[in-house]
Amino acid sequence: MKLGLNKDEVKIVQYDPEWPSEFERVKKSILGVLNVCEDRIEHIGSTAIEGIKAKPIIDILLGVEVLEKIDRDFERALRSIGFYRLQVERQAEVVFAKFADEGFEIKTHFIHAVALNGKLWKNLIFFRDYLNENEAEKKAYENVKMAYLQKSATGINDYTRWKEDFVQRVFLKRDEVGY
Repeated sequence: MKLGLNKDEVKIVQYDPEWPSEFERVKKSILGVLNVCEDRIEHIGSTAIEGIKAKPIIDILLGVEVLEKIDRDFERALRSIGFYRLQVERQAEVVFAKFADEGFEIKTHFIHAVALNGKLWKNLIFFRDYLNENEAEKKAYENVKMAYLQKSATGINDYTRWKEDFVQRVFLKRDEVGY
């Protein structure tokens, strides 16, 4: 299994059945350094959607009680297993990354720390579960991602914006089904 993307690179690879095992391995590492319950750590993103092509990066959702209470000890604990807090500004989220190189250029894993059972937590888990249960939607999402690659292999922010309408449409379904 080969994980990692260079800064601003967009690459989609075939589904790798080792991705869930890699998530479980990292989850155990997180549990070993943070005082959190197992049910606060979830595999999300396309690598958590069985059979779908994805960026070769493992996305991990970490539920915390209060985002503002993420402190130096919390950051130090994650750093001890190779995760560094990124200086990105995201609403209701703190992001950590693990790198494959000493120059901090090739990201292999992300931890998305969000409010446990908050709106973003629920949306991200619903998105994963909904696509895993709906083959047509899974294929549609894969097609959206592949369409971006036909125009560019760079621009991770543009890639994220490209997918946003699809993602938001699925998030709205969560409200419809009362998830």
